[in-house]
Amino acid sequence: MDSFAQTFYPDDPLWQMPSPLPVGEVQHRKFNDYYDFFLNTFATPGQRPETAMVRAGAVNTLGEVPDNAWYTNRHGRKRMSIEELVKGPGISHDPSEKKPWKVTGAKLEGVSSGFAMEDAEGRKYLVKLDPESNLEMATGADVIGSKFFYALGYYTPENYVVTFRKEDLNIKKGTVVQDSRGYERPMKHRDIDELLMHAAQYPNGTYRAVASHFIEGEIIGPFRFNGVRKDDPNDIVAHENRRDLRGLYVFSAWLGHNDVKSLNTLDSVVEESGVRYIRHYLIDFGAAFGSDSFEAKSPRAGHRYLFEWDSAASQIFSLGLYVPAWMRANYPKIPGVGNFEHEVFDALEWKPNYPNPAFLNRLPDDEFWAARQVMQFTDEEIHAIVKSGQYSDPRAVDWLTRCLIERRDKIGKAYFAKVLPLDEFRIENGLLKFRDLGVDYGFVPPRRYRVHWSRFNNSDATEIPIPSATAFDLPRQSGQARSSDFAVARIQADDPRQAVLVYLRFQDGKTEIVGIDRQWHCENGGSSRADFARGNYSTK
Repeated sequence: MDSFAQTFYPDDPLWQMPSPLPVGEVQHRKFNDYYDFFLNTFATPGQRPETAMVRAGAVNTLGEVPDNAWYTNRHGRKRMSIEELVKGPGISHDPSEKKPWKVTGAKLEGVSSGFAMEDAEGRKYLVKLDPESNLEMATGADVIGSKFFYALGYYTPENYVVTFRKEDLNIKKGTVVQDSRGYERPMKHRDIDELLMHAAQYPNGTYRAVASHFIEGEIIGPFRFNGVRKDDPNDIVAHENRRDLRGLYVFSAWLGHNDVKSLNTLDSVVEESGVRYIRHYLIDFGAAFGSDSFEAKSPRAGHRYLFEWDSAASQIFSLGLYVPAWMRANYPKIPGVGNFEHEVFDALEWKPNYPNPAFLNRLPDDEFWAARQVMQFTDEEIHAIVKSGQYSDPRAVDWLTRCLIERRDKIGKAYFAKVLPLDEFRIENGLLKFRDLGVDYGFVPPRRYRVHWSRFNNSDATEIPIPSATAFDLPRQSGQARSSDFAVARIQADDPRQAVLVYLRFQDGKTEIVGIDRQWHCENGGSSRADFARGNYSTK
């Protein structure tokens, strides 16, 4: 039989992707914000199956995402300390306090203002300001957002809260800007005046900003949430089917990061051990939590797309009398927070500003993977990260912390109910053991479990039931056991439509868990079933 037909390979499960293949000449991309909105709102980019489910790629045989150029397991697998969580992607490139800073470029158009600058040490940053109406709102969101997403496993920039006065800014010789007609001209001090005109100030006249350290490597533009990069030999899983991008839906819902789009991502060519490859970043979290960067978030955000036929129709046919729950939400008047709440937050119905191909393809096992990581954050850890936003009003820290704790618990309760949420499988004293996250977090009462064992043929994925094995004791191997035998335990509880299949490998006197498959009820009937096709990440 073809050896490539086997389900598990000797190196399964993979927790680290093999060394990346080197990239050659790469294309520099520049996306148009309006085009991205219209494409995803009125078209269906990417693989969007109508009948058959497409299980996630970019996973190992345990259903986990191996460390790769998109994602690195951090707090979800190996708990980070409070100090590490507060540090986030780094604290070693904070801007020098020595002034003046040299302005090297500016964004004069658009809804939010900012500029590029170099500090006294020659380090480069993008600097973004708070809107005049909400001091500390956008800057705080950008800083703590980068730390949460970093802890969740993504590559994010190093963001720092800074303060300065107008006289602390000088224009670097040769700096040019584009005017409203697209023509370049030398930058002038009046351009800085215009940038600061609508930015929030402290009573002492200082400005607060977030300084984002330039991402290392050669910046080549955003990535899409569908398809693959044809110039990247390592990009072999359609983005809409990547678990780390599908699960981003749950993380974004928790943190209120509505502006999840290609324009808020960045690809960079980096070099490690002499190999050039593309690393993928999430950037710009100024529209997370209660902030919309240039103003406080609309109550509609997170509940409706920017454009929806259904919501418009409901208002028309109800003569405007229909008032959804989110329109009745109460927000405390805390300028540094904006509009963020937890009472009407619905973890299952949250929406970004407009459709995202990866989010639309998510499945219950993608959601469970993400929700489990959200639940890893303790109250103390959430408070510590929020506090790093350096809010001057203690109410801002308290309210954001409370909202994130309440939203965390709603996420766990909602998504743990869609699968049998068993986790942390292990072998102890000849027994298969695990945690039931739904029970441990208090979402459901203690329940009874049923298990059925089968021998598993790794060559053709067939199973032979072991009728006598109905407890969690490991089944005995046959007297003619080969050098590597397999068994599978099918575990169920109160809902017969949900199950977890745990695959064990018996080899050289050792037993190890080599695969996990989750099954659940599908709305169109039947149940899910993963194949362990390793084609995407095979090293063979």
